[in-house]
Amino acid sequence: MTQDTAKVWLITGASSGFGRALAEAAVAAGDRVIGTARRPDGLADLVTAHPDQVEAVALDITDGDCVDEVAADVLARHGRVDVLVNNAGRTQVGAFEETTETELRDLFELHVFGPARLTRALLPHMRERRAGSIVNISSLGGQLSFAGFSAYSATKAALEQLSEGLADEVTPFGIRVLIVEPGAFRTNLFARGAAYFSAEHPEYAETVGATRAMVRDSAGSQPGDPAKAAAAIRLALAAEKPPLRLALGGDAVDALVGHLDAVRAEITEWEEVSRGTDIDA
Repeated sequence: MTQDTAKVWLITGASSGFGRALAEAAVAAGDRVIGTARRPDGLADLVTAHPDQVEAVALDITDGDCVDEVAADVLARHGRVDVLVNNAGRTQVGAFEETTETELRDLFELHVFGPARLTRALLPHMRERRAGSIVNISSLGGQLSFAGFSAYSATKAALEQLSEGLADEVTPFGIRVLIVEPGAFRTNLFARGAAYFSAEHPEYAETVGATRAMVRDSAGSQPGDPAKAAAAIRLALAAEKPPLRLALGGDAVDALVGHLDAVRAEITEWEEVSRGTDIDA
């Protein structure tokens, strides 16, 4: 692939997990990757192996000024970003009552406001070129939630609704938006020191306690393969009719289908009451 035809990827959280897998897949396809991370030394081996294709850039996605600087620098040096992947994030486990105001706001900064700022910085250039792809890494928790994940799922749901509205706005400009909804994948998201736990309240030991145990005990045994996830994302982006949402993993498909069935059943059960609130003709 020539310098002119190679795509330019900007991937946040590129040092591990989906970010790393996507970076490796893009490099294998001959594309160029600007991988960002709070600790970019995690990309040193990839930079060393592919110095003409990979750059490692320090970026804290919650630092707005830094986001603007990185976006401006990438555009100045490369002239464009063909694929933006908003991937940086972390797990947070805690009951809603256990989650502090600071914890909730910090998580929204990481999963919503940071990606929104970076997207907004790059979007005018994609719009002017009438081309580009925006990949927002959500979760099956973007459509459903359960005990211990109220805060985490709230941020992913917000990201998804921003993405859905954005897609409707920018599709006429040739820009694709892809919401990725993974289940449990073998990344470091649940690894010791990576997952964040709010301070425990004994009243939630039975409900949230089970979620805490699941996160602590399942690290390294998740069924999903990040490399296969990266291949699936690239396949979706290349499709003639790409999906808006892409569930990844059999567990995600099962959970989302079950959730949608439950929502439909509840709407049907209460349909008469719901329709009865319209103004009488």
